[in-house]
Amino acid sequence: MTRTGTAKRIGFFTRLLDDAGPAERYRLALEQIVRAEELGFDSAWVAQHHFNGSEGGLPSPLVFLSHVAARTSGIRLGTGIITLPLEDPLRAAEDAAVLDLLSGGRLEVGVGTGGTPSAFTAFGLDSDERRSLFADKLQLLAEAWGGKELGTSTDRLYPAAPQLLERIWQATFSVAGGERAGWAGDGVMLSRTQPRSPEEPSAPLDELQNPIIDAYLAALPVGATPRILASRTLFVADSRAEALRFAEAGLRRIVPHFERQGHVIEGHDAESLIKATDAHVGTVDDVVESLAGDSSLQRATDISFQVHSIDPPHQYILRSIELAATEVVPRLGWKAAPATVPVQQGEK
Repeated sequence: MTRTGTAKRIGFFTRLLDDAGPAERYRLALEQIVRAEELGFDSAWVAQHHFNGSEGGLPSPLVFLSHVAARTSGIRLGTGIITLPLEDPLRAAEDAAVLDLLSGGRLEVGVGTGGTPSAFTAFGLDSDERRSLFADKLQLLAEAWGGKELGTSTDRLYPAAPQLLERIWQATFSVAGGERAGWAGDGVMLSRTQPRSPEEPSAPLDELQNPIIDAYLAALPVGATPRILASRTLFVADSRAEALRFAEAGLRRIVPHFERQGHVIEGHDAESLIKATDAHVGTVDDVVESLAGDSSLQRATDISFQVHSIDPPHQYILRSIELAATEVVPRLGWKAAPATVPVQQGEK
């Protein structure tokens, strides 16, 4: 049995990109999260994207997670991420506070500068100012949750939500971002992939993310508990041929995006695409071996798995979730296998 690390919290992440209309996408994503909870996943994460349904299918993550909260009981519910520069921070603070109460204290709030330039334009903002907007709005968000008076008034947030100050996660691609999250005592969120520089177009992902982790840990206040979430593309199938077939179709669609981020795509066959996009694809044995070779995962406290940008059909996503929970994660020593695998409605 392969064992590479200590216990970790394991999450399922979705950008809601199933090949269907929006209502069906939301239904399928809910079903996937419910299945992840049944199989012992600790958290479920959703991404926020505005306007472009082919990039991400969810503009309102807190609304969707309130629906998920009503259909689940224990799994933690996270935003990965809220694009904070595009939000009114006080309204986001209020919505998050209400959702946390309704879910029984299960909300995790990931925030970032993200978003495409066109989204900023649509909101009447300048994408070049995203970092300053993010810093100002994150401060307001934290002050509201911390119970401070708002602006020049004596008003304070209702309902109060000081507990959410301990559940902020900052997403970043940079060492400076890791340091910023550490100084704040927040969690740090690392992406499933990372832009490459012209000088190092083929640098391994862990080689780029370990320095971010180093900076985060160095900046973390004394006594603070590290929270390091690493997201990874994971698609596990019953046969390697099946996994590669879906990977080749899905990853080919996303090649232009990766090339714009500095990735060098040496070939368009499945194996080359998997390597160039930092994906973990194949049978249980295949993905156990590839995940074990990622040194930054050994340092993470939390790992979230997503099937994007492979995006296989729904039933294969459910199977991948099951194989990850019952075989992959236990073999890596990150979490025990579920005692039993619940039978899905309609299964025999």
